[in-house]
Amino acid sequence: MAAGNGLILYHILGLASCIALVYFSLGELDLRAALPALPFSGGASSPSRAASSLPFVERLGARLFLDGRPFYINGWNSYWLMDLAVEPDTRPRVSSMFRTAVSMGLTVCRTWAFNDGAYNALQLSPGHFDERVFKALDRVVKEASQHGVRLILSLANNLDAYGGKRQYVRWAWEEGVGLTASNDSFFFDPAIRDYFKVYLKTLLTRKNHLTGLEYRDDPTILAWELMNEPRCTSDPSGDTLQRWMEEMAAHVKSLDKKHLLTVGTEGFYGPTSPQDKLNINPGEWFPNNYGADFIRNSKIPDIDFASVHVYPDNWLQHASLDEKLKFMTRWITSHVEDGDRELEKPVLVTEFGLSHQVEGFDDAHRDVLYRAVYDIVHDSARRGGAAAGALMWQLAAEGMEEYHDGFSIVPSERPSMMRLIKEQSCRLAAVRYGEEGARKVLKTVCS
Repeated sequence: MAAGNGLILYHILGLASCIALVYFSLGELDLRAALPALPFSGGASSPSRAASSLPFVERLGARLFLDGRPFYINGWNSYWLMDLAVEPDTRPRVSSMFRTAVSMGLTVCRTWAFNDGAYNALQLSPGHFDERVFKALDRVVKEASQHGVRLILSLANNLDAYGGKRQYVRWAWEEGVGLTASNDSFFFDPAIRDYFKVYLKTLLTRKNHLTGLEYRDDPTILAWELMNEPRCTSDPSGDTLQRWMEEMAAHVKSLDKKHLLTVGTEGFYGPTSPQDKLNINPGEWFPNNYGADFIRNSKIPDIDFASVHVYPDNWLQHASLDEKLKFMTRWITSHVEDGDRELEKPVLVTEFGLSHQVEGFDDAHRDVLYRAVYDIVHDSARRGGAAAGALMWQLAAEGMEEYHDGFSIVPSERPSMMRLIKEQSCRLAAVRYGEEGARKVLKTVCS
């Protein structure tokens, strides 16, 4: 028996020596690239080494870079990921969404990292959080990492959904410290600004219970977004919103210097913009920018890239398809030019969409408009321009009708849209890796 154990040990040592020889002869070969993504599990934590060893997405001038190469984003919005990751019976939809997205070559997802005072609230009251919901966000981050997807996490909502700035104002008013009941006091009330800073610190320093990494140390997170579509209608000069952006951007960077940061603006030009830019503002936004000022907001030193939204059917409600197409092309092109010439920062179209609820809607109209967005991004990428990518609003998993908002697309129900998305993924991968490299990196997508 003793002799048999010694023989086994001899063979084990011999095998280990061979492995070591191969390892050192291959130098920096990263064997992780050959490993498949692990299936999602909400159970015991796995070592954080895999996530922590990933490179962070960085900005160099007007372009994003990942691992030394320009990084161009074909992405999507699924705002509901944290919400559905709370309950065990809805978590499979989160997994399904990531699998579907990766099958189309999508690399970045924008989603909410807030839920203030609403159902399944993350923040129950100022500075008080539901650990159950925080663990759901942990699951989303881990799931994204396992599928090779980066996240843009939005930190607050200008709109009322999931609490929004109105909930912060309500909390201050109920506690007797609010200056006014105006929703815009979110941006200038000292007590509310302190509420938000507490939330920011709690979120950024959160240690993921599944990976052991603090969020601010996790490269799965591509960027933080201060607020979804910030507006301050009470101050059209833009000064109030600008001061808030500067203060909160500096606060985020004081806590986390590793991640990129964006504001979350829609792209409306404001008082500091020249008239030719103001003329591009659509419809009712032409005379009223709602306190936003795209170029001024995006020039804040702590802001790494600019964000733009575009909804031609909402903004030009009675326009023809051709008029919507012309406007959308002009809108995005103008902001990309700002990134190239004025800002020297990347510009990311973080939301774009066409609602099926508009009169005369046709699925083919979506294909036309979305292709136009993709073409602008691809053309800019080919010349090394500022267009960093685009994220459609929004994708949903099957059986999620209650989350549909007119813009939702279930990929399996739209074969032509799936083909369009895959084509864009392959085109951007070809800019990054070359045609042959793209086929190797996205073999099941670009073959």
